[in-house]
Amino acid sequence: MSGHIVSQNYQEGTVVKKGDLLFQIDPRPFEEALAQAKATLAKAQATRLKAEQDEKRAMDLFNKQVISAAERDAALQAAAAGKADVDADEAAVKQAELNLEYTRVTAPIDGLAGFATAQVGDLVSPTSGPLTTVSQIDPIKALVTAGESAFTDFVSKHPEPAERDAFLKTLEFELVLSNGKTYPHKGKFYAIDRSLDNKTGSIRYEVTFPNPGNTLRPGQFGRVRFVLETKKGALVVPQEAVNELQGNFQVLVVGDDNKVSIRPVKTGERIGAMWEIIDGLKPGERVIVQGAQKAREGSTVKVKDWTPPASQVASDGSPAQKNP
Repeated sequence: MSGHIVSQNYQEGTVVKKGDLLFQIDPRPFEEALAQAKATLAKAQATRLKAEQDEKRAMDLFNKQVISAAERDAALQAAAAGKADVDADEAAVKQAELNLEYTRVTAPIDGLAGFATAQVGDLVSPTSGPLTTVSQIDPIKALVTAGESAFTDFVSKHPEPAERDAFLKTLEFELVLSNGKTYPHKGKFYAIDRSLDNKTGSIRYEVTFPNPGNTLRPGQFGRVRFVLETKKGALVVPQEAVNELQGNFQVLVVGDDNKVSIRPVKTGERIGAMWEIIDGLKPGERVIVQGAQKAREGSTVKVKDWTPPASQVASDGSPAQKNP
């Protein structure tokens, strides 16, 4: 349907309720079309009534052998045609009523209504696109991506779908906003996408966050973090501190005399930008994080403390290691 907008009934950028009137399209042409459809239906109903009466009389006369079979059949066909016409006209009335209803553009959900894409007086049609967008914002969904390897590891640890879903529902998610501040409300797991993106090697999942103050908006950027597993006493170092050589891993350790030694290590899981060290390194030992290309076995280095980003802080709140 096409028509001219005669009113905009909401304030842009405000919260609306499901069913609230957003726009009114000129209803007059559709009211006229509905009246015409109802008149056509009434005429068809009258024609059908006469055809049904004629059919009844024809059957009586045929049974008395007053009229021929052809005349009887003609009456039957007229009655059937009358019924078909009424059915078609009833459908036309319903369509006209629906078209009239569509002149009232209402909010499909509770949510935040955006800017209008058309103004009063504009001619709109099905090809015009949305007149505005209403987005659910409380709760609001955050779309997060996880790497394929991380997803595969998680599924291998929780192979049963029911147990996996139950576990995911126990998790609490934190949202770090673009200004570095942590959103005060915790999020809950909502759903995992049905397939992975073969272009990025990742899978998407959704987390819902309460948004009582409407402080979060669709399209906003942030980082979501959560604790998937806790390992007490785990020793971790930044991934950049670990060197790989033909499948073997090693770190550069700085002794008390500030001399460098190459130490083979056994690695465990990767946790964000950190790498778990299972064997080969003791708590409190210092490793080189930056400047490794200048260090050599037995060389003396000048030690400078390394301050990790917030996402690379050990569980006790202290830096995982120092950087010479």
